[in-house]
Amino acid sequence: MTVLLKGGQLLLDGVFSRCDILIREGVVAGISPSVSEAAFDLCFDLNNCFVFPGFADVHVHLREPGFSYKETIATGTCAAARGGYTLVCAMPNTRPVPDSPETLALVQGLIEKSARVKVLPYASITKGEQGRELVDFKSLIGKVAGFSDDGRGVQSESLMRSAMLEVKKLGGIIAAHCEDERLVRGGYIHEGEYARRRGHRGICSESEWGQLKRDLDLVRETGCRYHVCHVSTKESVELIRRAKAEGLPVSCETAPHYLVLCDEDLREDGAFKMNPPLRSSEDRAALIEGIRGGTIDLIATDHAPHSVEEKSGGLEGSLMGVVGLETAFPVLYTRLVKTGLITLQRLVELMSAVPRRLFRLGGGEIRPGSAADLTVFDLSKSYRIDPDTFLSKGRATPFAGMQVYGECVLTIAGGEIVWRK
Repeated sequence: MTVLLKGGQLLLDGVFSRCDILIREGVVAGISPSVSEAAFDLCFDLNNCFVFPGFADVHVHLREPGFSYKETIATGTCAAARGGYTLVCAMPNTRPVPDSPETLALVQGLIEKSARVKVLPYASITKGEQGRELVDFKSLIGKVAGFSDDGRGVQSESLMRSAMLEVKKLGGIIAAHCEDERLVRGGYIHEGEYARRRGHRGICSESEWGQLKRDLDLVRETGCRYHVCHVSTKESVELIRRAKAEGLPVSCETAPHYLVLCDEDLREDGAFKMNPPLRSSEDRAALIEGIRGGTIDLIATDHAPHSVEEKSGGLEGSLMGVVGLETAFPVLYTRLVKTGLITLQRLVELMSAVPRRLFRLGGGEIRPGSAADLTVFDLSKSYRIDPDTFLSKGRATPFAGMQVYGECVLTIAGGEIVWRK
């Protein structure tokens, strides 16, 4: 099939320029100010919409197998396509956990059957994510995006050291959820003014940065490639900045909600409950400076859908996790790019090229000869975020009702049209 995308704005030599893109049999066949092609099967007049490389999210929860009432691979990847993502990496807190070739094969079979975009699963660090016994890394390496016990930190220092030594030998990467459970003490939102004023139990920042500090010492000892999930505190940003200055093989991510909201924005609503929690305005400022200065490498959504019932218990009684695949780009474009905090080019790098490079996923470019893996956004389109329109089964978002700019009108993944407005 031949597809012609006419009149889109594409980043060429550091400048967004109007051009035509010809796609033939799933491959970008030509890019020029005006492609002369007499025969094509489909033509889209983009009318100055912006064309970006397909976004890549290295931190999503697709919930299948085991929790398909929350999300399925089909619904989650449809949501991803609508959000401009053409590749997602699925966390392993499913049932069963992909902690062996057999359980991983079950997940891969479901992906092959129903995924709308490319999905690479993680394997866990420990069997069943129980934190007691390491998986057989050698039997899983090369088949997964990396290794993670996301949802819980590896509490044992000796176990994490052994994991890093093994993964280092194999050339893999560990994506760590940093949380010292001894310091959580039943908390469920940030230990700040809102928690004190409303009588909520708080989670201290050290529960994150304390375990991160331990792990960075282990990286220094082992040399393992190490990625920090959902960074939320200013102390974590500073620790990572120093580790990078030292030359350690460390990368990290944060999520849209930590860049846009803080605990001053909290409401008595389960849609504002996630782990780690929304931190202080000072933490948010440090995170923004982290993406501006390069300490924070990429933005991931930590898309974590739950049922309506599971999110209906307010801040105390709801499960932790919010959805984000369908809102990430418009929220970040509106709050970070249109306000001048970062450039549009930088935002696209944070959501596409950098995650692909750090996790060795390939792609991230639109050029002749590359696979057609791209997304198109109308940046002039303004609308209010309405969870009732989501393709994800999850509805809990702290951005409900927010006025944003930027609507995804087309996503092509691996040469296939996977979303069309």
